[in-house]
Amino acid sequence: MKTVMANAQTVEKNWVLIDAANVPLGRVASQVAAILRGKNKTNYTPHVDCGDYVIVINTDKMVLTGNKLEDKIYYHHSGYPGGLKEVKYKDLMAKKSDFALQDAVKGMLPKSSLGRNMLKKLHCYKGAEHPHAAQQPKQIEIKGEVR
Repeated sequence: MKTVMANAQTVEKNWVLIDAANVPLGRVASQVAAILRGKNKTNYTPHVDCGDYVIVINTDKMVLTGNKLEDKIYYHHSGYPGGLKEVKYKDLMAKKSDFALQDAVKGMLPKSSLGRNMLKKLHCYKGAEHPHAAQQPKQIEIKGEVR
């Protein structure tokens, strides 16, 4: 028997469409990260970018469970003394819900050039419209809808 290791020439990359309406942010992010890494494929190889392109629509309709919408805070630093900025997730989800998803997925990918290349294959949109119809993405259902 032979162990088949994928490489950049043998990997087939498809396009996947995910509707994030009424699904928790973390559940969407973990599924998207697995698809971007290629963990859902049989020829997964850790050191090769063998994941698919992912389009996420309706990020403005994602939900946060529990009190996270009020209690959770996004921090970033400007680089200057006293430059710590904080934004409540209630405001972040209202203004930049696509960024909230991208930031969550970024934390789940490898912290290397491989992870940065994987993140470039993620496309997030607030509404139901996206400009990638020519790629004919296959729709995937995320389980765990909040009622």
